[in-house]
Amino acid sequence: MLATKRTDDAAAFVDHLHPSAEVVVPIANGEPVVLLDALEDHAQRLYGTTVHQMHALRDRRMFHGEFGDRLRHVSYFLSHITRPRFHEGHVDLVPNHFSEVYDLITRRSKHPYVIAAASPPDQHGNFSLGVSADYVASFIGRAPFFLEVNRQMPRTSGRNQIHISQIDGYIEVDYPLLEVPPAQPSDVDRLIGGFVAERVRNGSTIQAGIGAIPNAVLAHLRNHRDMGVHTELISDGLIDLIEAGVVNGVKKANNRLKVIGTFALGTQRLYDFVHDNPTIEMWSARYVNDPRVISRDVDFVSINASLAVDFLGQCASETISGRYYSSSGGQSDFARGAAYSPGGQSFIVLQSTAKDGELSRIVPQLSPGDVVTTVKNTVDMVVTEFGVAELRGRTIRERTQALISVAHPKFRDELTRTAAEMHYL
Repeated sequence: MLATKRTDDAAAFVDHLHPSAEVVVPIANGEPVVLLDALEDHAQRLYGTTVHQMHALRDRRMFHGEFGDRLRHVSYFLSHITRPRFHEGHVDLVPNHFSEVYDLITRRSKHPYVIAAASPPDQHGNFSLGVSADYVASFIGRAPFFLEVNRQMPRTSGRNQIHISQIDGYIEVDYPLLEVPPAQPSDVDRLIGGFVAERVRNGSTIQAGIGAIPNAVLAHLRNHRDMGVHTELISDGLIDLIEAGVVNGVKKANNRLKVIGTFALGTQRLYDFVHDNPTIEMWSARYVNDPRVISRDVDFVSINASLAVDFLGQCASETISGRYYSSSGGQSDFARGAAYSPGGQSFIVLQSTAKDGELSRIVPQLSPGDVVTTVKNTVDMVVTEFGVAELRGRTIRERTQALISVAHPKFRDELTRTAAEMHYL
């Protein structure tokens, strides 16, 4: 069956598309580069086709509006590639929680068609979706697939396996995955990471988001014991903790002894590490990011970065001065899950200032147009280089006082005056 499903024609899948097709593409390195090239090359055969994808890492003609209504991109998380195209009006953005992206796509799509990168098949005819399970794994058995089998795609375990009988066909390619080196923490980032790490208990299950500060937190956990990992992103920062035995999963309720993620993004060291590693399992975001699943682990710890926090505790993590920068991702998913976990803790981390110290990131009110990513009722603790502001269960007055105390000292008098004018103090 393998031989009959293989083709040298990258555009073969285009024949399977319905009019006004909804093409679903995985996040980041799950993108089938050659198949998408073929889709663009045959755009004249299309009309009203939409490509759904989170966090694209490669630039494409469709992002620039080259094909008009024939082929358009809908994003669920803006990257450095799609961000400027969104502001130009060539890319659309669907607000979402990562845990719900599969459901949102199925709601928008009558006939979703999945094209995805995959690892070579095993002896049983099973392909692995490699470094990405994300929302695409949920389509297995529920939508047709066409695969781009990359010799350099790591084979991973988990609920990301698809059998040859479940696909329309596949092509074979050989190219390296894009590397995204981890952001290097500054001294300020390491200080913030230390404040978080000292509150993390041995045996906790952790989720760490993207950015220098979450990486700094992971580096501070090297003297902890019996940690578990249940996270959307598997990053380079986890490798040392796993190899040192800090992360072993013995206290986990969900998938004990396993490191659970929904996608991996980092360096070649990370891709080599996850390849054929039975400790690592990739599950769909519909499962990994589900707050109800997250809450089953005791002492769950969520660590995510934000761009601004107001006196109420509202976190704007996806816009800068009212201008869209990314999207919600899984921040709210994990913050809610940690809130429901017995002994759970959720940390929002950020440096106290922006623009070389000219702007305070602790603000009385968010800027006009800023989007609230994590609502005030969910936010637990906000951490800057000046300490930890505990917000959960606190009054507005107590929240305001706590947040001013972790703002940069040069802004505290001004913030205090404004808080008094707002009758928060």
